[in-house]
Amino acid sequence: MKAVIVTGGKQYTVAEGDVLFIEKLNAEENATIKFDEVLAVLDGENSKIGAPVVEGAAVEAKVVKNGKGKKLTIFKYKAKKNEKKKMGHRQPYTKVEITKIAL
Repeated sequence: MKAVIVTGGKQYTVAEGDVLFIEKLNAEENATIKFDEVLAVLDGENSKIGAPVVEGAAVEAKVVKNGKGKKLTIFKYKAKKNEKKKMGHRQPYTKVEITKIAL
């Protein structure tokens, strides 16, 4: 069984046992979180598509860890103006493992 969920402004297709890196959530490690915004539940002939969400469907996940991604280097430069700026950015994420898809 698979489901399409929305979190952090993005849509993810998930199945039980999947591990995802999603936008940072305010949750501690080993906490259980519930995604209520389920757009579709795909299970062969018993598939349900929401308009816009499937009523009563939920996806449960366990928070594995919170962290930051690899560093990206941003370099801004303006020609002939002696203006340059070097910056870095590390995007925070939450690593979750999907434990249950409930209909």
